Amino acid sequence: MWSWGEDALARLATFLGDRDLVSGPVAARPIGDGHANLTFLVTDDAGRAMVVRRPPPPPIPRGANDMLREARLIEALAGTGVPVPAVLAVGQEGDVLDVPFYVMSYMKGVVFTDATPPALATPPVRRELAEALIDTLAALHAVDWRARGLEDFGRPEDFNARHLARMTRLVAGEDGAPPPAFAPLAEWLTSNVPAESGAAILHNDFRLGNVMLAAAPPGRVEAVLDWELATIGDPLLDVAYFLASYPQGDGPRTPTEDLATALLEDGYPTREELAERYARATGRDLSGLRWHTALVQYKLAALYEHSHRRAVAGVGDPYYADAELVARFLAAGARAAGYAPTAASA
Repeated sequence: MWSWGEDALARLATFLGDRDLVSGPVAARPIGDGHANLTFLVTDDAGRAMVVRRPPPPPIPRGANDMLREARLIEALAGTGVPVPAVLAVGQEGDVLDVPFYVMSYMKGVVFTDATPPALATPPVRRELAEALIDTLAALHAVDWRARGLEDFGRPEDFNARHLARMTRLVAGEDGAPPPAFAPLAEWLTSNVPAESGAAILHNDFRLGNVMLAAAPPGRVEAVLDWELATIGDPLLDVAYFLASYPQGDGPRTPTEDLATALLEDGYPTREELAERYARATGRDLSGLRWHTALVQYKLAALYEHSHRRAVAGVGDPYYADAELVARFLAAGARAAGYAPTAASA
């Protein structure tokens, strides 16, 4: 895991001091449970606090972990009603580090995954929290991205087919074919690509652990975090991702569901209730969500497989070294598609 050295911290202190964000030396410690971009709480001796985001050590997939792009989107969302931190500064490659980074405001609230904090742990507040999450997603999808200067932020045309192809390329062999374990789900997805339901800003990783919630009732969202995968595309992909990361019942779980087991507690509404709430708020037809749910699991399997290969090579996060993580996503994709997982994908 990458960490700040004394020289890098000194350069960061100078960078922040030149922008009147700190005074004197700074300290940095990692925060969050993410396994992609690296997030640090930075403080000075006067007690001022802010958050620095930087990409992971290379190699990085083409188009991923773009700090300048992420900062641009957060700035574009300011004032839209979608709660985001304020971008305080942006560092170019070579300013402080050998990679770009950005600095954002430190938001006060709670981020939890495995248990609801005691102050929020009543059934009525748990329901408020889940409803606030889906309402925030609906608000994001309602943002006029063209009016926010994001016309070039993504290509919504043929988004579903292109996104599927991009995920396949991430793990394909030299012949362009997906690995054998991926092949059945890839074939089903390719044969059933739907037309886009519309075009909206996608968070692309919207789940419990990427949202800061208010520390006291009523249940509400303070800030949506981790915008590294955001783009313009079919909003049903975001809905499917959120619901697929929302554990329910006692059946098999995916790794992303493991990162939200607090949602199994009494009071949190069902996936179906949240889907209905989103549909009422947006007027969108969710009858085709099955394909997007299968794509979500395929996509996560591909991203985890890419990270697994890096971990095995000794250059990535050790979390991904377990190949079973990929298999669990592929099995969930098969269930979403409606066919029995093969031995290779189970």
